Amino acid sequence: MKFGLNLYSIRNLIQTEEDFLATAIKLKEMGYSSLQYSGGPYDAKMIKRVSEKIGLPVVLTHVPFDRIVDDTNALIQEHLSFGCKNIGLGAMPQDKFVDEKNCIETIDKLNKAGKVMAENGFKFFYHHHHYEFIKYGEKTIFDYMIENAPYINFTLDTYWLQYAGNDILAMLDKIKGRYSCVHLKDYMITYDSENKTFNPTFAPIGDGQIDFKAVIKKMKENGVEHFLVEQDNASTMQDPLSQVERSIKYLLKEIK
Repeated sequence: MKFGLNLYSIRNLIQTEEDFLATAIKLKEMGYSSLQYSGGPYDAKMIKRVSEKIGLPVVLTHVPFDRIVDDTNALIQEHLSFGCKNIGLGAMPQDKFVDEKNCIETIDKLNKAGKVMAENGFKFFYHHHHYEFIKYGEKTIFDYMIENAPYINFTLDTYWLQYAGNDILAMLDKIKGRYSCVHLKDYMITYDSENKTFNPTFAPIGDGQIDFKAVIKKMKENGVEHFLVEQDNASTMQDPLSQVERSIKYLLKEIK
């Protein structure tokens, strides 16, 4: 199997073209086969130069909300230039979730942009967190998106599904066909000695609680194309690259 990395994990290492290039070389040497561009300066020409030079395709992005809804066609052309047909949003602005009417209007705007992308051979992907599972009445925001926004695909995130109290395998079946890109993100329980509490946190794949052998098997059965490692806190570690290296070593060894 092949695995990619969401560069947001090591965002502190891609803030210049030179750093992005040097980092991409190391990621390829580790065994990563593709990239999601997120967390660095969005410059289509720069992304194209680095991707082509290193031979790591960019298979998904996270770009600003305003560009998705207000500048859709230009965004499509930019992604076409570096060979990426999947355009993503990391999250809706959190203030949109406070008011149901505002939230629904925002989802509808994203769906309209997704329709334009689909008409041009692209797909729009929304990356969820846990707050999309809050309820308005009997339905969650996530339910509303599934049922009313057919042009929104999902970048399913294993950590946030777990954090929000979902059965990961059941959710993978529930929205089969709406997620060809996924974030593989582990969920670890750690002890905070200062506050004397146990808390969930991000971890390299294989170090936490999620059964990735079962999860990835189900993802493969349901047609996932791009398996992207993500570890939100890797960039805060003393050696961010060692964190994402642990993940790819585990995946290449344990996942068949």
